[in-house]
Amino acid sequence: MPVLPTAFSPAAVSRLALANVVANGAIIVTGGVVRLTGSGLGCPTWPRCTSESFVATPELAGHGVIEFGNRLLTFVLTAVAVALLVAVFRSPRRDLRPLAVLAFLGIPAQAAIGGVTVLTGLDPWTVAVHFLVSVVLTALGTVLWLRSREPGVGRPLVRRPIALLVGGIAAVTAAVLVLGTIVTGSGPHSGDVDENDVPTGDRMGFDIELVSQLHADVVFLLVGLTIALLVALYATDAPGRVRRAARDLLVVQLLQGVIGFVQYFTQLPVVLVLLHMLGAVLVTVYTARLVWSVRGPASELPMDAPSQRVAAAR
Repeated sequence: MPVLPTAFSPAAVSRLALANVVANGAIIVTGGVVRLTGSGLGCPTWPRCTSESFVATPELAGHGVIEFGNRLLTFVLTAVAVALLVAVFRSPRRDLRPLAVLAFLGIPAQAAIGGVTVLTGLDPWTVAVHFLVSVVLTALGTVLWLRSREPGVGRPLVRRPIALLVGGIAAVTAAVLVLGTIVTGSGPHSGDVDENDVPTGDRMGFDIELVSQLHADVVFLLVGLTIALLVALYATDAPGRVRRAARDLLVVQLLQGVIGFVQYFTQLPVVLVLLHMLGAVLVTVYTARLVWSVRGPASELPMDAPSQRVAAAR
């Protein structure tokens, strides 16, 4: 029987935290594959794949393989989350424990939501919740990973108005993601092989053009706020880590916006929709990185304490 180390190194914790982010992102992307191939009910029941088998049977063909493969990835994510939880609790980093616990508790919550999604025949609202919970777990995992690479959380590196603007960007990003699920739920890709039996928009009851326009409007707002933040950061000579985080987020937002517009005006081709889902993962990760960046490591002094900096330099 393997013996667990009495303490995990910071490098080991950081590697597991990164693996947790990757696994959560992979769940989202492979979930998109399930939806876009019409394999959402490839395994028609839950927790078993069929009423008599836990695994996909030959009768379920390719749809069963795709859906069951996505379910198997949940076990990989669970293993990573458990290993991360153990590593954090066996390390000196007590400040990481709440995030590690939340990352772990999200797994059974996601499994239950996934089960409800299957048992309700891919109800679009539960599908949306399923996606959004994965987004939250990805954001939490990103912050956990970034924090694990530093000795601890220090004081704010930017002044309060800029910190509030960063919080506003995070809130608008959340609104963009929620509206994105409504657009998807009102579109042609329901996730079931019988998706063509339900007219576009009837699943959620929204007009696809209306919600798409609203989604685009909020995206414009988000990009505008990010540009304003970037200008403010350079104008106030903010620390490089915050400026880089804002710059990189803006690039990801613009690329995601281009993909979104192209997919809409080309009638939602499967490949572009999948790329858009990957883009949603990246927007989540880079937004979480921006939120993380406004506080320095525990060893750094706040930007508004010049006297302390002078004293520390002596």
